[in-house]
Amino acid sequence: MKELRRTIRLLYTGQSQRARRFRYGLIVFDAMTIVYFIATAAMPTTPVTTALNTGLGLLILLDLAARFLISENLRRELMRIYTLADLIVVLSLLLAPFVTESFAFLRVLRGLRLIHAYHLLRDLRRESLFFRRHEDAILAAVNLFVFIFVTTSFVFVMAFDDGAGIVGYIDALYFTVATLTTTGFGDITMTTPGGKLLSVFIMVVGVALFVQLARAIFQPSKIKHNCPECGLNRHEPDAIHCKHCGEPLKIETEGEPGA
Repeated sequence: MKELRRTIRLLYTGQSQRARRFRYGLIVFDAMTIVYFIATAAMPTTPVTTALNTGLGLLILLDLAARFLISENLRRELMRIYTLADLIVVLSLLLAPFVTESFAFLRVLRGLRLIHAYHLLRDLRRESLFFRRHEDAILAAVNLFVFIFVTTSFVFVMAFDDGAGIVGYIDALYFTVATLTTTGFGDITMTTPGGKLLSVFIMVVGVALFVQLARAIFQPSKIKHNCPECGLNRHEPDAIHCKHCGEPLKIETEGEPGA
């Protein structure tokens, strides 16, 4: 058991090429599952999709078990936002035959795992200059993406019949985006008290996430790099000294063409 735990730990947290390839493989798997969950959200359940959902649920459960096995603090691991999201996803997949398919849209919560895993962020910061330059915008975009599709699921459940299918799902997405942007065309409305409260929630939280994304896109970009002297972790991409304490910095840059 100790050897197995050590092997898994090296894959999830190690710095070897094999470990990085494994983690990037997980990224590809996560991205493919998210695309699949969105594409099949409003489709009727068939024996094929049920079998595929069960298989995906078992794979995600295996990933969860591996993370629990190597965790030094199981309670803290359970409280991580992407761990809770994965638990919801696994339950929605493995218990699909026993629950309404309307809640299948909650599987898009898998998107939180895609970008909020600590080791993934560390790999991207180390190996991708583009990610380091635009990290805030990328994270804000993923948060907004997940919020839109999760709230769309609640709108669909509350305002549309189970047989509404793809058309109902598109209408729910349309209402969510229109409400989030405060456009308010009025052609689709929520008439129940619960629906009105959900609309208020979409406006308050959604606008905040949208503003956060806009700010991350248009504000001067800074790179995350910890100053060894004072700990300041945000600097201009071309900074050679820490603005706070003057300590020399060694921030990786692309360099000038022909240099």
